[in-house]
Amino acid sequence: MPLSKLSHVTAIDLFAGGGGLTVGLKRAGFNVISAVEIEDNAFATYKANHPEVHAFKQDLRTIKGTYLKKLSPTGSVDLLAGCPPCQGFCSLTSKYRKDDQRNELVIEFARIVKEIRPKMVMMENVPGLNQRGKALFEELINSLSRAGYFVTHKVLQVADYGVPQNRRRIVLLAGLGFHIPFPPPTHSKDGNGNLKPWRTLRSVIKNMKKPLTLSEATKKGGPHLFDWHVVRDMAPQNVRRIKLVKPGKSRNSLPEALRPDCHKKRDDGFSNVYGRASWDQVSPTITGGCTTLSKGRFGHPREDRTFSVRESALIQTFPPDYIFDTPYMEHVCNIIGNSLPCDFAEVLARQCMNVLKKRLNTN
Repeated sequence: MPLSKLSHVTAIDLFAGGGGLTVGLKRAGFNVISAVEIEDNAFATYKANHPEVHAFKQDLRTIKGTYLKKLSPTGSVDLLAGCPPCQGFCSLTSKYRKDDQRNELVIEFARIVKEIRPKMVMMENVPGLNQRGKALFEELINSLSRAGYFVTHKVLQVADYGVPQNRRRIVLLAGLGFHIPFPPPTHSKDGNGNLKPWRTLRSVIKNMKKPLTLSEATKKGGPHLFDWHVVRDMAPQNVRRIKLVKPGKSRNSLPEALRPDCHKKRDDGFSNVYGRASWDQVSPTITGGCTTLSKGRFGHPREDRTFSVRESALIQTFPPDYIFDTPYMEHVCNIIGNSLPCDFAEVLARQCMNVLKKRLNTN
């Protein structure tokens, strides 16, 4: 293939967050020409790691796709990718966010696609988009189909693609007049079918040193000086809880006296809270609560603490030296938890790149 055909393969990252998707796009060979992110801390993190990208700190609803397209050195866009905010469709928050206005951003995504008309489209979201958000998702698919795109979608498990985490996501791929098949899995839970076994938590964070608490790091100049290998200060009651929980177990294994009042004498509800992860399994789904014991099975497999911020980022397959440009723990955790795992983003982006190469070879 002539090098000139691929020297400017362009991509745009919408709802860019801290830039995890852009990491994958770049690794796959795309020239990311622009990105859009509205949240201050996520935008600062994006720019700290991707300074060459023309990034807009702006509400997508105020941006014209034709303007983004003009930034392309070729006058066209090969891939438009994005992960619209998913909180309104997430099972953990859906009962509180039935009228979340961010849900409508899925339709804004479709508007930008129609204004830019990229060769390919890639979108990721929680599986609930096709359940609680089914009407919006169908509207998106119909809108893209009417615009000439061949749309496919599927719920994928990121652990099947080498990410050390249990994280199911719906992925939409669309080509302008052509199909984009989904990439075949490279891993399986037990290594069956000539595939590699799922990557375990041990393979990612086993050699991490003991982290500082947030209060310790703050006294010594701030968590950024310690590469965000920092954990929250844990209340004495939670220390007592985590000491009694074995790896892979959650609050159901706690004695009744140590269970939170809302979980006493009942085993229903969110069962993974106040739990420990296991060395020899994939991590639980990393969320914005990844350093809070009460928000998931985020207890360290061996030490009486939660995952640190940096450990959570590694589980999300961010590069070890990735910069999180915010002094606020809540925001850095949200940046990490809301991200598409970088390695998974790369797999999807490479699939799009391979399809594009084949089409160029046949034209």
